[in-house]
Amino acid sequence: MKVIIIGGFLGSGKTTTLISLGKHMVKNGHRVAIIVNEIGEVGVDGETLSGLGLIAKELTSGCICCTLRISMEYTLQILKEEYDPDVLIIEPTGIALPLQIKEHVALMELPDLSFAPVVTIVDASRFDVELSQVPRFIMMQIKEAEILCVNKIDLVDREKLVNVTERLMDANPDALIVEFSARQADTQFIRFIDLLAEEGTARHAGENRNSIELSQVSSYSGKYSIDVHGLDRNDMAVTVLKMLEEVKERIESINPVFIGHVKISLNLGKDLIKGSLTSSQGEPLIELFESPGQDHGQLKFLSAVTQVSRSDLISIVDSAIRSNLNKRNAAYEAEAVNPADGLISIAGSKK
Repeated sequence: MKVIIIGGFLGSGKTTTLISLGKHMVKNGHRVAIIVNEIGEVGVDGETLSGLGLIAKELTSGCICCTLRISMEYTLQILKEEYDPDVLIIEPTGIALPLQIKEHVALMELPDLSFAPVVTIVDASRFDVELSQVPRFIMMQIKEAEILCVNKIDLVDREKLVNVTERLMDANPDALIVEFSARQADTQFIRFIDLLAEEGTARHAGENRNSIELSQVSSYSGKYSIDVHGLDRNDMAVTVLKMLEEVKERIESINPVFIGHVKISLNLGKDLIKGSLTSSQGEPLIELFESPGQDHGQLKFLSAVTQVSRSDLISIVDSAIRSNLNKRNAAYEAEAVNPADGLISIAGSKK
């Protein structure tokens, strides 16, 4: 089983990269399994993967390079027994250290295991802000990578792209660097896939590090049950957009240059609305997917941002969600989240 670990800070485009990579590999005959790790108690991206033809759940309530190592080992064992994939893609939370994850997986001594080069994805449009907000953590992710992917090149000009690439070369001269747009899955993205066929050799010999503490990021997640009867898809897409706009405005009043990731997904039954916000510099993005069928009438959210207290983040996110649902006269109720639920999650390609 070939293990591909795709790291990168919150909002760098890991899930989009994973989707494009997974679809390409399934199309080319691979048995692909995916493990997605979210920092909060609620996973948001599993539904998206399911709607795209992948059976998806998340490994939640912590970081797989810190607090979830036992759950990770159990997940891999079940995965091997039930799916027997030839490719395993691991998407850790954005505040994980991918090389440390590789070390933990290697120590599990699973049979017939090999590793692709360790990947770190860098958002070309946010690189300067990332370094200003969490410089030490960002540089750790960069220096430990064997492949550095400069993503979202469609959002920057050539001068900016060259500047980012040159600084990455200075920080990690041994890494292979590839520039692409994961959303467009361009020709350079195909080159990235080819690079993953090589064998990764990086090793981390240092002591274990708590990446959650190192990142100094506050997080908050949860879910609401919603009566979706009579709700219009387009109207609710606008509502999710307004939620994110309100979150952005209020977070900016505390930290004008925040980065991170705020995700909201709303399942209307046939349609899945997914909203995403990654920084003060960017605008919220709304996408529509075909619903996989489960979790009908549920709104899930996950937020993790820099230099904002958790208490402020909770107040901001809850207020934005509730005020905008009230404006739509939508009946809703907050659901209790049990951190012990959903620790073991597997995503595998449908036969």
